Amino acid sequence: MTEHRDDVWSRIRTEARADAQNEPALASFLHTSVLSHPEFEDSLSFILASKLGTETVTSLSLQTLMKEAFDEEPEIGTAIREDLRAVLSRDPATRGYSVPFLYFKGFHALQAYRVAHHYWLNGRQALALYLQSRISEAFAVDIHPGARIGKGIMFDHATSVVIGETAVVGDDFSMLHEVTLGGTGKIGGDRHPKVGRGVMIGAGAKVLGNITVGEGAKIGAGSVVLEDVAPYTTVAGVPAHLVSYPPNAMPALDQAINPGV
Repeated sequence: MTEHRDDVWSRIRTEARADAQNEPALASFLHTSVLSHPEFEDSLSFILASKLGTETVTSLSLQTLMKEAFDEEPEIGTAIREDLRAVLSRDPATRGYSVPFLYFKGFHALQAYRVAHHYWLNGRQALALYLQSRISEAFAVDIHPGARIGKGIMFDHATSVVIGETAVVGDDFSMLHEVTLGGTGKIGGDRHPKVGRGVMIGAGAKVLGNITVGEGAKIGAGSVVLEDVAPYTTVAGVPAHLVSYPPNAMPALDQAINPGV
């Protein structure tokens, strides 16, 4: 169940106030990033724009574009809050909502992608591709704005994640760094994986081609997946093959994320 958005924002502000009091060196940063903003979306727009702005496309311009996307598509805000809940519930290193909100580049890359996806669907492909480029440069995460990604998503560490244009990712999904949801390079059109709800993908895994990874599946670290993965199975290896069955129906929801199998 999604928490009420005011509750999430209230908790972030409470945590930021406490951190500002306990660590004066961060007081100005926390005020500028969180405490000076009236709403959740205002703060997140500021944080993302500060990281993605350049001399030619300024942070102020990007902040306006991001806030417009959030206002035009309120469902983005719902997804963002679900992503925060996912990180808090699954990553044992996370302390409070404010930590991923302020510091986790996987979370930042995903939310910036959501803005790019909004503009991709609304006929502003040039802007969406520009945002993709900046997200890749700033966060080392390359998600095509045409990809479709659900809510309740956790990208742990996230460095070198690649997700292709026709990829589809279901809700309640978790993965670690250096994961690729890509094409094989042999065909055009619909050429990227379709990943079901509750899937967990370990670090360095490559899932390639227009294949299906069934709900509740788990892919071991370093695996190369070239064929469909049945629901509620664990695959690993190069090429990947069935090795076991996850102990839980939705392995992505496990609290202690294990990059192996």
